[in-house]
Amino acid sequence: MKRLRYIIFLRDIWQLSIMAWGGPQAHIAIFLRTLVEKRAYINQKDFLELIALCQVLPGPTSTQIVTALGFRLGGAKLAYLTLLIWSLPGCFLMTLCGLFFVYLHEMKISLEFMRFVQPVVIGLVCYAALNITTKVVNTKTGIFLVIFSTICSVFFRSPWVFPLVVVGGGFVTSLKFEKQEKHHEKKIKIEWANFFLFWGVLIFAAILGYITGALPIRLFENFYRNGSFIYGGGQVLIPVLLTEFVQVKKYLSEQEFLSGFGLSQFIPGPVFSFVAFVGVLSMREYGVFGQILGAFMACAGVFLPGTFIIFFVIRFWDELKKIRAVKASLEGINASASGLAIGGACLLLFPIVNNYLYIFITICTFLILQFTKIPIPFLILGALLIGFL
Repeated sequence: MKRLRYIIFLRDIWQLSIMAWGGPQAHIAIFLRTLVEKRAYINQKDFLELIALCQVLPGPTSTQIVTALGFRLGGAKLAYLTLLIWSLPGCFLMTLCGLFFVYLHEMKISLEFMRFVQPVVIGLVCYAALNITTKVVNTKTGIFLVIFSTICSVFFRSPWVFPLVVVGGGFVTSLKFEKQEKHHEKKIKIEWANFFLFWGVLIFAAILGYITGALPIRLFENFYRNGSFIYGGGQVLIPVLLTEFVQVKKYLSEQEFLSGFGLSQFIPGPVFSFVAFVGVLSMREYGVFGQILGAFMACAGVFLPGTFIIFFVIRFWDELKKIRAVKASLEGINASASGLAIGGACLLLFPIVNNYLYIFITICTFLILQFTKIPIPFLILGALLIGFL
């Protein structure tokens, strides 16, 4: 009976992976309807607590939710199968998009038909940055951390700035723990295996990449590091990847990056599947098999750390969330992540500041998203059609 239930669960996850558009907020609504109300894999109260846990951990929120649900139902094996089935369609489609872009580059076919996608995507990032900030920042300390992290992300281009800013923000607000409601705190029993696995993989990949200099290994380490310290979902991931892979390492151009992200808005499943596109273009000099390997390394790198973390924390989350310093740190983590999103939007705006047409399209996109319910894919499709014309 259990085996049949697991098969039905995996079938439901597969159906969700090919019909869930719109990012974590939209995914959560679909999960609630399908996994909670229809299938009753988990009750609504436990599901809402699971959402809260995944939102305060680094990594892709919607991916962590379904993976954690798989873990609750059938342990680690079912959880890993859930992760694979949920992420596979989006990663596969973004890999195909990356291969198509490499083909256009090799055939010297211009990407000018996608030039209007760039300002639309910039408008999307600006909207996401504002939306995230207004939801999570409501104190003077939070405003200060937003400003500080924005400045850091704009003026310091090292990839290590991002995790340091997020951890530092959490530490600052954790000092205000006395304002949190006091609970009776039981002794927490912690199983450390996945915690050591989380850090062990990161350290091993960094050392191996440094010794061998192999680009696939370094790509895995880069994406694993980014996936380990990203709070706030795909909208925060994008400016981080832009800084590291476009502006610092120059593996792909800004137009290619933003065009790929625009295309990812048509793809169902996790927003983080966009990394497959970046992995392909980062390995463009290594042939088709090398490009596919780049996509695999990117996807494995960005999805695994969030999975290890959720496996580690979910076992003792009920007690951990009662610790006042932990609850207080969430304010700083969210505020710093919001500042990184704003900084990423600024970095995207700077190159087009003298292009009045692009600025106009960016503003229009922002206003459409702010005041209407037009789906994002329609905006991207409109930009593509105008580019073709």
